[in-house]
Amino acid sequence: MKLNSKGQVTIPAELRHRHGFDEGDEVDVVEDGSTLRIVHSTPGQSRGERLVNRMRGRATTTQTTDELMKLLRGE
Repeated sequence: MKLNSKGQVTIPAELRHRHGFDEGDEVDVVEDGSTLRIVHSTPGQSRGERLVNRMRGRATTTQTTDELMKLLRGE
């Protein structure tokens, strides 16, 4: 990949998904010796919390919450 004239790079989608980066996420660029690291700027949020936030609102079911709860409870 190349650095553009604004100093920007595109992080490949596979890497963004694998590391839980989503559009609009706040990131920090951290200098680590002669290496730059891109990290989440909310270190208190766990990988699981980021995953839940990324998945929230993506369900594609036509069932209501009550119908799903009955199904899960075996009613």
